[in-house]
Amino acid sequence: MSSLQGKRAFITGASRGIGAAIARRFAAEGAAVAIGYERSADAANAIAREIEVAGGRAVAIQMNAAEPASIKRAVDHAASELGGLDILVNNAGIISYGTVEEVTLEQIDVMLAVNVRGVILATQAALPYMSEGGRVISTGSNLADRVPDAGKALYSASKAALIAWTKGAARDLGPRGITVNLVHPGSTNTDMNPADGPHAEAQRQRMAIKEYGRPEDVAALFAFIAGDEARSVNGTGFTVDGGANA
Repeated sequence: MSSLQGKRAFITGASRGIGAAIARRFAAEGAAVAIGYERSADAANAIAREIEVAGGRAVAIQMNAAEPASIKRAVDHAASELGGLDILVNNAGIISYGTVEEVTLEQIDVMLAVNVRGVILATQAALPYMSEGGRVISTGSNLADRVPDAGKALYSASKAALIAWTKGAARDLGPRGITVNLVHPGSTNTDMNPADGPHAEAQRQRMAIKEYGRPEDVAALFAFIAGDEARSVNGTGFTVDGGANA
């Protein structure tokens, strides 16, 4: 694998789960990667060391996706360390549940700050470093399209907002040769939603393929979108959920 040879990528929320799998996949395909994290410094640095031991190039960068100044500082740091940016993966996100009656103002503000505003601000910060062939890829959710349970309206709304934003940003940045796309994972076996967790069986029953996805499955799609073969893929979303939304 070498389709990302020479590319420079910043992946937010990459110390674990899907983000970590993306960092490893990008590095395996030849990209230099900056691993964004908020609190898990040990995990982020361990992934960076793992990549470097394998012959790749990686750096861990702290950031708070709810803080505008922190986002810009982290993107600037990533570009400085890597000598520019070709790919931005907006993977940092939070999940918070509550019915319409229960959800608090704090939940609303934090959810939108991280899941929506953070994506927009990170993209704005990355654009000065990007040239033709640049890629912006964000992590959505299959819950942006279908809400099968109560208590998920706010989270689903935050991810659904990225659909419209991705389409609009693709229009804005297309003339510069920069593509903007979205990946919607479904139930994926991570520490946030383990395949043996208390709610796993209910999720599994909604799938056509009744197996949780692997982070590596999702990362493979990110790698394709980030590569040169996806130059005409723009302004769209891809769902990886075992057919749960079919």
